[in-house]
Amino acid sequence: MSQDSLPFRYFEPTEDYDIVERSHLPHWTQAGTICFITWRTWDSIPQQVAEHWRTERSAWLNRHGIDPFRDDWKQLLARLPMAAQQEFHAAFSERWNALLDECCGACALRQSELAMIVGESLQHFDGDRYWLFDYVVMPNHVHVMAAFPTTERLLKQCTSWKHYTAVQINRRLGRKDRFWETDEFDHLVRSEEQFVYLRSYIKSNPARARLPVGEFLHYSRNFERKPFVTAAR
Repeated sequence: MSQDSLPFRYFEPTEDYDIVERSHLPHWTQAGTICFITWRTWDSIPQQVAEHWRTERSAWLNRHGIDPFRDDWKQLLARLPMAAQQEFHAAFSERWNALLDECCGACALRQSELAMIVGESLQHFDGDRYWLFDYVVMPNHVHVMAAFPTTERLLKQCTSWKHYTAVQINRRLGRKDRFWETDEFDHLVRSEEQFVYLRSYIKSNPARARLPVGEFLHYSRNFERKPFVTAAR
């Protein structure tokens, strides 16, 4: 794929998109749209803490007239006044990431050789199956920003990344335990401002978690010009 003709774009709610149910969570996808994706290790957040967070999120959405079990609840959230949206993200999105940054659990990915397994997997098909923009491998979670040509490619690639890295990491650790949590969170990037913000968020994640060099792995693609053009209609 040439950098001069990247077929990727920001999310456009007026055009076709898919909502796919996976791991009890609705995943929004739109061909060619940049996605911000988060996975976490199975022990990264205590179960009762995660359940309390989900209960509070559902209660907040209900108070604002949104059924949290509707597949399109994110779209309905985007129609609320900006102040309400900011309140939601501060109370739930930012709080979830802060919980991850507490670095609970075994934090196997502090080990650089294990973090490299994840990083090499993410970069392996870059420019072939997807276009990779940024990632950070933290001790107990991973943030990735990438774009995929189709919904099917996104779903297959996320499954492939998690399966391959879990097998390889467990082999290095000499165990067969569960490694990744089944849930994953994704967000379709809506604007250039959000794209820039999320790149900065990924880069600064280790500093927010007070991690020393050697306990995280960061990658960011350099661009001499805008990273993509609008996908062909």
